[in-house]
Amino acid sequence: MKYLAAFILPLMLMSCVSVPKGIEPVRDFSVERYLGTWYEIARLDHKFERGLSHVTAEYSLRPDGHINVKNIGYSAAEDRWQEAEGKASFVEDKTTGYLKVAFQWPFYSAYVVFKLDDNYEYAYVTGNDRDYLWLLSRTPQVDAKVMADFKATAESNGFNLNNLIMVNQVPLD
Repeated sequence: MKYLAAFILPLMLMSCVSVPKGIEPVRDFSVERYLGTWYEIARLDHKFERGLSHVTAEYSLRPDGHINVKNIGYSAAEDRWQEAEGKASFVEDKTTGYLKVAFQWPFYSAYVVFKLDDNYEYAYVTGNDRDYLWLLSRTPQVDAKVMADFKATAESNGFNLNNLIMVNQVPLD
């Protein structure tokens, strides 16, 4: 039985870093341009961000070549800020927007950038399946054209937007 567990556990961990079928990660990805602060504009609901507003992600390069990930969001129900720190690394090469992120080692999740504008102002990101979807922006608000493109792109890639959450980024008093 322990031999079976030794075989199955790595497979389970790897399945969390796979790319959803039909999704293509961005090629010619520049990690240097991607670093910095991103505002979460929209997301599909999931338990680890449930109820959070004012969510940001900060990416910075580590000396070992990996990427520090720091997510911050505000919980109105708890009247406090929540923070999660993790580490990301490239699954393929550094020019492909396909990473794995761990907030609790050894459990990794896929982080797949599948659309990115030329100026690195907007990013469309998914996880290992279509239950995860984010629209990230360098600014706390986006115009209607960006949102319409995000929704159209997501739907054409098989994402169900019925539970899409528009993240409140209006400054807190």
